[in-house]
Amino acid sequence: MTDECKVKIKEIFTSVQGEGPYVGYKQLFIRFCNCNLKCNYCDTDFKDDNYEEFDTERLLERINRYSNYHSISLTGGEPLLSVDFLKTFLPRTGKKIYLETNATLADKFREVKPFIDIVSADIKLESATGIKDSYKFHDKFFANCKGVETFAKIVFNKNIKDEEIEICCDLGSRHGVELILQPEMQNDLMIVTPEFAEEILDKFLQHYSNVRLIPQVHKFLNLK
Repeated sequence: MTDECKVKIKEIFTSVQGEGPYVGYKQLFIRFCNCNLKCNYCDTDFKDDNYEEFDTERLLERINRYSNYHSISLTGGEPLLSVDFLKTFLPRTGKKIYLETNATLADKFREVKPFIDIVSADIKLESATGIKDSYKFHDKFFANCKGVETFAKIVFNKNIKDEEIEICCDLGSRHGVELILQPEMQNDLMIVTPEFAEEILDKFLQHYSNVRLIPQVHKFLNLK
């Protein structure tokens, strides 16, 4: 088995999806190591220390131990950094595949697009993440998502700018993507007030109608 057919996995577990329109569904989460971005608010441990290495056969054997879940969530980190592995693994799962991605690797997504059922993509606001000029990557990514169920999550805090709102709404309307506003959290609490969160929702709705406000529900439930 070659190195290209192996992947570093941080953890595998079942839990309840706590973000976006599929909130409340039971999923099997496969957390991949490594990410090509470093967001200010990120609270996920995806570093490639303390990991397990899997080839396709071993990972298939592991996930077959689980049952009674809606879909497999590929999360991270950034799963698309492991696209060579995914091309061999995904066709053999026989399960619905839910990809959680930072929406910056459009060309890699095209390589696995036939095997993806749902895309949960981030739009990275500089005011929240510190990531600059991500929109040009998001634009190409959403264009490549055509034909696959796709929604975009937008983590925001009190620093969100009106210009960012307009850019997000333009992306959403141009590509027909639902926007999910997600207030930044500290443990199980939003770091903005409910009133501010609703105000931001109203600002988005002035530009684009397909927008919802959904906090990270798994944190309220104290789930992983």
